[in-house]
Amino acid sequence: MPESKELAAFALICLGMVLTPGPNMIYLISRSIAQGRLAGLVSLGGVALGLVVYMLSAAFGITALLFAVPFAYDALRFGGALYLLWLAWQAVRPGGASPFQIRDLPVDSPRRLLAMGFLTSMLNPKIAMLYLALLPQFIDPASGGVLGQSLVLGSVQIAISVTVNALIACAAGSIALFLRRRPGWALAQRWLMGSMLAGFAVKMATEVRR
Repeated sequence: MPESKELAAFALICLGMVLTPGPNMIYLISRSIAQGRLAGLVSLGGVALGLVVYMLSAAFGITALLFAVPFAYDALRFGGALYLLWLAWQAVRPGGASPFQIRDLPVDSPRRLLAMGFLTSMLNPKIAMLYLALLPQFIDPASGGVLGQSLVLGSVQIAISVTVNALIACAAGSIALFLRRRPGWALAQRWLMGSMLAGFAVKMATEVRR
């Protein structure tokens, strides 16, 4: 079981990442605005299924990798830090588009919504990097089984992602209207998330594993 401090830090990174626009958020918001809240929630079911697949694959893969390759931890640590810096830049770069822009989409069946949500999740580089490069930073073999820690951390990420995205999907229309009338709020959110992710990147790159 990960220590409470490590678990809290990982949860904060997951929250920062889920609040930073990416393929999953853009798809869910677009679908919710174009077809309604129920369509957004059905799509979220597909996204969640993709997260579970990633979690299980990464948990077993990371367990084997950390024991087989002595320097794997440092390679993943620096890779994760660089990716967080890239996400921070994407959040604050000039001309960044809001995911709450209204888009016209065709009406899809529940089965297609579920499938498209799953596909979007599986092809999302943010999720791949989170599980392959960020999650290992919070695993300490001295604290217990690596597999068990991976599953606990992965479950925390899924819970945060599903909860936040469900709230966003349900409120997408209202949020889009709010940000359209108050563009300063959207800019403030981007800078807050960018600063948070950059701070985590620096901490991750400079922190020596105990």
